Amino acid sequence: MFSREQRQRAVDLYFSEGMTPGRVIAELGYPSESCLARWVSRDPRHGRAGGSRIRLASGWGAARRVAAGEHYAAVVRDVGCSPASVWRWAAAYERKGIGGLMPDDDDARVPAVDDGCEDPVELRRRLEALQLENAVMRETINVLKAGDPRLDPSGLTSREKARVVDAVRGEFGLADALSAVGLRRSTYYYGRTAMRAVDKYAVLRERVRLLFEEGGRVWGYRTIHAMLRRDPADPLVVSEKVVRRVMREEGLRPVYLRKPKRWSSYGGEIGRAPANLVNRDFHAERPNMLWLTDVTQFAMDGYKCWLSPVVDCFDGKIVSWRLSRSPDAAMADGMLLDAIATLGNGERPVIHSDRGCHYRRPGWIRICEEHGLTHSMSAKRCSPDNAAMEGFFGGLKNEFLHCRDWRGVGYERFRERLAAYLTHYNETRIKKSLGWQSPMQYRKSLGLVA
Repeated sequence: MFSREQRQRAVDLYFSEGMTPGRVIAELGYPSESCLARWVSRDPRHGRAGGSRIRLASGWGAARRVAAGEHYAAVVRDVGCSPASVWRWAAAYERKGIGGLMPDDDDARVPAVDDGCEDPVELRRRLEALQLENAVMRETINVLKAGDPRLDPSGLTSREKARVVDAVRGEFGLADALSAVGLRRSTYYYGRTAMRAVDKYAVLRERVRLLFEEGGRVWGYRTIHAMLRRDPADPLVVSEKVVRRVMREEGLRPVYLRKPKRWSSYGGEIGRAPANLVNRDFHAERPNMLWLTDVTQFAMDGYKCWLSPVVDCFDGKIVSWRLSRSPDAAMADGMLLDAIATLGNGERPVIHSDRGCHYRRPGWIRICEEHGLTHSMSAKRCSPDNAAMEGFFGGLKNEFLHCRDWRGVGYERFRERLAAYLTHYNETRIKKSLGWQSPMQYRKSLGLVA
């Protein structure tokens, strides 16, 4: 049906740069795709590295567009291949990355062709060129697989190209390897030097990882930075920006869960409430001048419990606390009596709370009056009026409760672990507001405790 000249013209056009079967057919108006495939398969150039590279580029481009979410019809129209070919490329790319688009060994073999050349030197030169091209392609695939197997071979960085050159220079020589890869000699040596450079933050990375784990994976870069500088054995002075970058590169990011619906102890107005004497000023000039209290709920594995602490606004120290299976008056009253037992002579703090029912009962009011405590209350349903206490509960749950596996942990074991955390909170958990000291360390630095 077609003359020899027509067949040769179609095959030559196919093997020209950037052509696909669809574009050949569109330009010539003939033949069918299957017919063109037969003609190409009989051509001596079929299966050589050049032809394979053309098909690899076409298949990779189509597969990448499909993987990026483009519709098959649009890809088929632009590439000019059959839908079955695009689907086959996309499936191979999904399974093996760009390696799935490489020709099989049978297809990669170069058929013996007698082009009339009988010069042994020229034949050896051609053979070495083909071996070099094959070696470069092989090492390129290895480099891509070591990083991301879906990367474009033409998108290799200079350092990655330098790795390819290192892999083949021993067999083919540096000059030929650089020429095949398309890399300047100076760029090659610069890339090798950069790859061999030692990570100057290697020690810092290890210490940051250790501190992050020791802190329960809840410390941010500011706390880690302060811990590094305050290490008595081996202080490490670096900027906050470096610590932040190292933590980002290492994936050391505290993960907090979204807060569940908060339990409320508000039981409605049962009498006249005390005035709000604090007015959102949660600072105190000395210990035992202003106390805060509230109740929070823990929903555990098959049970619930409630925590009622007293926090000193001077430095955030936990003065006393009670944990109970029931949010009753005994819990709140016992906590208050424990806090009062720590007071010195003449100390009469203001104790501020929300409008929970625990603080409106006669027992609580009687204890405050008997020991000279002044009671202050937030406005109804106004959490900012007790914001410092809410902030303490938020930090407690982020650092101690959330992102932990509490399955099978009973009440007594939970109580032990909570006691250990609250002891750590008072004695070793550093705070920026205290000059990166814990409440007890801060008081010792001021001479308030021995």
